[in-house]
Amino acid sequence: MASTVPAPDPKAPQFDVSAAVLSEIHSHAEASAQRSGRFETLVTVGEILADAMTIVATLLLAYGIYRWSAVGQRIAYSLGHVIGAACLFALLVIGLLDRAGAYHGGNSLLRVRETERILRASMQASLFAFALSYFTKYLLSRGVLAIAFVAVPLFLIIEKQLICGLVRMMHSRGYGVRKVIIYGAGMIGHRLFSALVRSPKLGLDPVAFVDDDLKLEDSRIFESSYRRRRNAPVVRGPLSAELIRKYRASVVIIGISSIDRDKFLEIASEASAAGAAVSFVPYQVDPSMFWVDYADIDGLLVASFKPPSQQIHRAPIKRAFDLAVSLLLLILTAPLFLVLAVMIRLSSPGPVIFVQERVGLRGKLFRLYKFRTMHAHAECYDYSPKDVRDPRITRVGRFLRRTSLDELPQILNVLKGDMSLVGPRPEMPFIVSQYQALHQLRLTVTPGITGLWQLSADRACLIHENIEYDLYYIRNQCFFMDLAILLHTIVFAAKGI
Repeated sequence: MASTVPAPDPKAPQFDVSAAVLSEIHSHAEASAQRSGRFETLVTVGEILADAMTIVATLLLAYGIYRWSAVGQRIAYSLGHVIGAACLFALLVIGLLDRAGAYHGGNSLLRVRETERILRASMQASLFAFALSYFTKYLLSRGVLAIAFVAVPLFLIIEKQLICGLVRMMHSRGYGVRKVIIYGAGMIGHRLFSALVRSPKLGLDPVAFVDDDLKLEDSRIFESSYRRRRNAPVVRGPLSAELIRKYRASVVIIGISSIDRDKFLEIASEASAAGAAVSFVPYQVDPSMFWVDYADIDGLLVASFKPPSQQIHRAPIKRAFDLAVSLLLLILTAPLFLVLAVMIRLSSPGPVIFVQERVGLRGKLFRLYKFRTMHAHAECYDYSPKDVRDPRITRVGRFLRRTSLDELPQILNVLKGDMSLVGPRPEMPFIVSQYQALHQLRLTVTPGITGLWQLSADRACLIHENIEYDLYYIRNQCFFMDLAILLHTIVFAAKGI
């Protein structure tokens, strides 16, 4: 997290801080950055070494499976040749991961971007190795590479989780962690909190919010995650040096982009008095803040609006993938369809399939299919139940909602082209009619059965109240992102979250 004072912006507050205050802020920021930099460098080096060892060990395991199995010609290689080829493969994967930004400190919503990078780098490296082994005698047999194609990303994902747990354990013992107070408990503050919690390598632990809004006093803000484990209290402002010392914070992050000059000076002075560094969010314009990219050009922070790119080749690839997987799922789940249909029929009178109009791509209406989970007399178009004890839900319906099996018939929607496997959830027309400009962006992509919001703990709330998940997906959507979300969905369902 950068701890610098920005150049004046005509729309943002003009921070003409006095030389004394500026010098004090700079000294605290420099000392804080040095402490953070050492720990982050140590973790990054450790992570790269762990990645290399994981990849080499996985290649050795793949070769062992290849030799012991009856698949292919079972070509024998010397141990030195296998280790050498594994090291070259590891260097290629690590280089691709580094190019994709995998060794930077921050993580994405639900860590899906990390999985996407691993899948992308592993697949690209495997394809290159396949081509090299096909046209030359270098590297290993294609049988070994085929096993590694599946095993390398799997073990890398597991290894990343272990490293994350190790870093958190080090933080719990006081190593490489700095406590953070976030000034501003609004949307930006919430996003900052979630980002810091998801990024343990940064070593920044948000312990409290400070906000001048009386309505937020004594409330708590939870992270955007699979489960709402981490939260922080909202303390009534103003921010003071005593309050910073009370929470033993060494960093104050101003999470209000439109803060005025006097307020900024006040916070900076209090943070300086408490020996804390100051970071802040530059001026941004809502709702376009999700499409802003920043570049440091010779010390000048330049912001540019960068809408999500519309890749022409992506649509047919996504559609072909949807069709192939949906057909396979339909075949595999056909017996389950029959069993669930009988259970629903026996549990309460009414149709097995619930049909409802939803709004899809570019506002087009379509008929969405679900297994019926509520009594037939329940209102068709109303907000979904937030509590499983809602009297509208049937006994079997509670089971279907808890396991998400009620969504299975939407495979038919995917085959018809109304939906995709991955994308924002489609909403009912009466909700879409209340959309603001920011929410309208959800209609620019095909809705999906699963997605970031569906995997998060915030799914207990209304979709449009947690728009950041869908906006993140819209901005970063690609084949590997879809693959990563589907992989997380499988793990998510297996854990029964």
